[in-house]
This record gives sequence, structure tokens and C-alpha cells, in this order.
Amino acid sequence: MTLQGKHVLITGPTAGIGRTTALALAAQGAALTLLCRSPEKGATLAAEITAAGGTAPTVVAMDMASLASVRQAAEQCLELGRPIDVLLNNAGVVNTSRRTTVDGFEETLAVNHFAPFLLTGLLLPAIRDVPGARIVNVASAAHAFTRDMGFDDLHAERGYKTFREYGRSKLANILFTRSLAQRLADYPVTANSLHPGAVSTSLGTQNGGVMSKILPLVLKPFFRSPEKGAETSIYLCTSEKVAGISGEYFADCKVVRPKPWARDDEAAERLWRVSEESVGFQYPA
Repeated sequence: MTLQGKHVLITGPTAGIGRTTALALAAQGAALTLLCRSPEKGATLAAEITAAGGTAPTVVAMDMASLASVRQAAEQCLELGRPIDVLLNNAGVVNTSRRTTVDGFEETLAVNHFAPFLLTGLLLPAIRDVPGARIVNVASAAHAFTRDMGFDDLHAERGYKTFREYGRSKLANILFTRSLAQRLADYPVTANSLHPGAVSTSLGTQNGGVMSKILPLVLKPFFRSPEKGAETSIYLCTSEKVAGISGEYFADCKVVRPKPWARDDEAAERLWRVSEESVGFQYPA
């Protein structure tokens, strides 16, 4: 679809594939709302987009490790009074040791799943009745790092494993997308997830120390350049070829089958219930 004048919200737009995607969508005429942990970095990106001739983006501060911040950001977005044509849940984190958020959740799961789950639900009134609207969730082939959600120890209180927790958060992205697509079946909206990639991303570097250097190397099979990594996100936000496709998982701009445990509708439904209870929000029927 043409993005000229379309309203696109993107999380995590100031680095890596998020930045590349934001610049590409702005170049196609999209009016962006940038949801950023750092408003200063958001303002810098907004200025760059404007200088290149793009529509001046709106910058909204949002800390995805805080449900209160997510709620406040969603309220600000709704107060803009504009329909949302595309919601791109792009932001992500991977930690080398267990951290908890202000809400008491394991941070990887909180940032990568609970935050976009809540944000999407809160913004749904501005999305679900917009013809051709799209919800795009950045997942990862890293869902292969695990075989289940580990519901009996969802917050890794009995032991933290970096790649398992990251893999579960990415598995959650795919399961969430499947459930969301089913719930939106009667609306003119699609929801899809994808495996991106980017070696030159900031993912994991916030940990500091030796692991901040090792982590990108270990994740290399799953990540490419920001430009290459952004291709599928841009494709799902713009291509007419996916206009009628929903509930799928994409890689290299093609539908691919994720691991069997990412196609488990029973697990997806359980995750949905747990997520609603955890974030204290029930999706509109």
C-alpha cells in the first residue's frame, strides 16, 4: 500500500533495524509516531527525517520496562486523534543476567512481549476499524532456542538462561500474533510477525562487559545488516502482496513455518490469558 499520509507507529526506532525501517517508511511518505525510551534520540531522528524532506514525526516517550509508561504513551498516541494505519512493534532487548522491571517481571519477557501486548491492546480502538491497517510484530528465528513458554517458571525465578529467556520472548511474539489475528478476523486489519536480522544492532549491548561483545557474535546466524534486517519489516508494512494475509510468520519477505511449538494454539491461548492477567488489561471483545 502507499504510505503517503499514512500514520505509522514504531517502537524502538532510534537504532539498528528500527532506525533503518523508520527512515525507509518516512521516505515513502509516512507520518511517523516514534515511541522512544530516549526522547532526545527520538528528536534527533525526527530532525533527520524532516531534513530529508519527510513529514515531521511525533515523538512519544515510552519505557517498555514499565507498564505505566506504556499506558501513558498509548494515551498520548490516542490523543493525537488520528487513525493508526500501521503499528510496528519493533523494540526488543536481550539480557545476559536476570533483571526485573518496576512491575516485578523478568525484563526480557516484559519488554519483548508484555509491553507490545499491552500497547497493541490499548491502541486497538484506533486500528481495528481502519481498512487495510496492519500490525507487524518483530519476532525472531531465536524462538528455536526453546521448545515452550515455560509457564511454570515464566519469569525465570528458578534460574536464568540468556538464550532460553530471549527465545521464549520471541516465541511469545509469534504466539501473540497468531491469537491476535484470530481475534481480528472480522475486522479489516492484519497481524503478522517476522524474523528480521541485524548484526549491527544495539541489541544486547546495554549489558556492558565482555558479553556485550560476545552476544552479537553468538546471535550472528539470526542477524544481518540493519538494511537487510529491515527488509521484511518494511515489506510487511507496505507490500500489497500481503494485504490479505494475517496470522503468519515471515522471513526474507516470505511466509515460512515457525517451529511446531510456535504453532501451538493451546499454548497461544494460555499465553493470552496469562498476559491479560499480568498486565491488568483485557482486550476489547
